[in-house]
Amino acid sequence: MAQHKTTALPLALAYAALIVYASLYPFGDWRDQGIAPWAYLAASWPKYWTGFDFAINVAGYVPLGFLAALTVLRTRATSDGSRAVLRATLAGAAISFAMETLQSYLPARIPSNVDLGLNTIGTLVGAVLAVGLERAGAIAHWHRARSDWFVEDARGALVLLALWPVALLFPAAVTFGLGQVFERLETAVSELLLDTPFIDWLPLRQFELQPLVPGVELLCVMLGALVPCLLWFTVTRAPARRAMLMLATLVAGIAASALSAALSYGPPHAWSWVSLPVQLGIAGAAVLGILVLWAPRRLCGGLLLLGLVVHLSLLNQAPESAYFAQTLATWEQGRFIRFNGLAQWLGWLWPFATLGYALVTLSRRTPRS
Repeated sequence: MAQHKTTALPLALAYAALIVYASLYPFGDWRDQGIAPWAYLAASWPKYWTGFDFAINVAGYVPLGFLAALTVLRTRATSDGSRAVLRATLAGAAISFAMETLQSYLPARIPSNVDLGLNTIGTLVGAVLAVGLERAGAIAHWHRARSDWFVEDARGALVLLALWPVALLFPAAVTFGLGQVFERLETAVSELLLDTPFIDWLPLRQFELQPLVPGVELLCVMLGALVPCLLWFTVTRAPARRAMLMLATLVAGIAASALSAALSYGPPHAWSWVSLPVQLGIAGAAVLGILVLWAPRRLCGGLLLLGLVVHLSLLNQAPESAYFAQTLATWEQGRFIRFNGLAQWLGWLWPFATLGYALVTLSRRTPRS
């Protein structure tokens, strides 16, 4: 089997980072508790457990096993299915062992040999699934479809686009308003430099952040929805396929926003965010997307860069509302505490990662086809 560039590797690394975050959050109060960090391996069967606990520990590692095995299959020319399963399972077991061992230093977490076993089983299931799909020809079919639909060097864009709906799950002050970091960054830097001589070096803001008026909110929503569509257009040529991908992107964005609202405010309020500026913004994004369906990829990249800069500039001139801050508290201190970090960081960083991708793409003399 020939070697291929694959999105499985960066996705596997991103998922491994998610596991690290979920396993070690909140990353505080590290201490030596006077026991060997691997003592949990000899612990007896837990007294209290539920089927949900078992299922979530298995299911949480299935994607890692799938992506790790797929990475081995697509990047190592000599690897067969059994080797891919073995390497993926060992990698998943090693990550789980490291996480459970490190949890011994976190008073808020309880390491468990049962969790280690279930995580390993989940990795094995995912790896076997990947190899089964490979042997059935499904992975090869996806590779052919990807080669037919997208340009050769589309891996970075595909990874970013796969992460976009996840980033939308963390509630934003403005629909599709990813990257609103200025106010929090300013506060964080001020707290970091407090009681140091460097606090005087911090420039004073010359203006107060003002809430977005409906017209600017509409523009932010429109640009927020248009940016991932333009990202698709930079790696896709055929206008018909661009149109299908744009429709799928808008549907995914709307669904992710509805799910975020349902998680934050309850299912009856899943559509409470669909105000008039949001409706007009989504419609505007669709119209503009249709207008550039036939545009060259390089022009789409330039429009993507321009849209990101304007979008981030407008968003970061507005403060987070007090009501929105209450919503964040639900995620940061409540039942979403482990998931909150991943989605929040994705929401903050996704536009800037996409900005970097657009700059790198445009810096090439001729885009790869």
